[in-house]
Amino acid sequence: MIYTVTLNPSIDYVVRLDSLVTGITNRTTSEEYYYGGKGINVSCVLAELDLESTALGFVAGFTGEAIEKGIRNDKIITDFIKLKSGISRINIKIKAGEETEINCQGPNIEPSELDRLFAKLNRIEDGDTLVIAGSVPNTVPDDIYERMLEKIKGKKVRIVVDATKKLLRNSLKYKPFLIKPNRQEISELFETEVKTEQQIEFYAKELQKMGAINVLVSLGHEGALLIDEFGEKHKAGVLKGKVINTVGSGDSMVAGFIAGYEKEKSYPYALKLGSACGNATAFLSGLATKEKINELMQKFN
Repeated sequence: MIYTVTLNPSIDYVVRLDSLVTGITNRTTSEEYYYGGKGINVSCVLAELDLESTALGFVAGFTGEAIEKGIRNDKIITDFIKLKSGISRINIKIKAGEETEINCQGPNIEPSELDRLFAKLNRIEDGDTLVIAGSVPNTVPDDIYERMLEKIKGKKVRIVVDATKKLLRNSLKYKPFLIKPNRQEISELFETEVKTEQQIEFYAKELQKMGAINVLVSLGHEGALLIDEFGEKHKAGVLKGKVINTVGSGDSMVAGFIAGYEKEKSYPYALKLGSACGNATAFLSGLATKEKINELMQKFN
């Protein structure tokens, strides 16, 4: 089983306007909403790839109910912890020429509710995959990733971590199967400006020395670079197309990589499928769909 953890899910409310003028009433040209959170995004794209996953995390109030009902299907098992108070957050994405985002804090998570999450993690068995992704709410301890990974220490679990700064660095000692930093995040980790492919490769291998097994570096419009567990370098470019949405592209790449490796046990194929999924999300208003992924897979060499 693949498990994904989203500590602070959201409903992302996207509003489009011709222009945004502060101090007056503005009228939208269209609105959309999506169920958000990095782990949830991974589960949703895995479902498009016909892989089952269990989505873990915290939800609260009427928005939490909407998130749980909205993502549940025959490929996604929702096993969220329902918080006693508050509501799951609504993030507002304003698209009016420039993009403006208002991200809310989310509900308070009590220590007893964290214990319930840890209890669920105890069910994870050898051969399972655990995806931990995203930022940490300010109501939980900043070592929450380590505490979660400690719960499965000693089990043969494929760990995937998509996080930044200290969250990522402190997870490396648990030897994650995959991490997915971008160029900026590598620069922040090593307190240096990383520009060239040679530098990226060097620091990816440094991350492997620190514990990571595979390092997938997303490079935006330049594609992606993978240093696999054998020290081999693999590259994937980007496809031509109109970029509509970059939110969730990285999560889609993670889902595609997991699915690709699960199906073929091949790192080149995993990178190819991951790249197709990331591109598919970029070319759509929402997350990658099976149809778009299959279309783009035909275009990768």
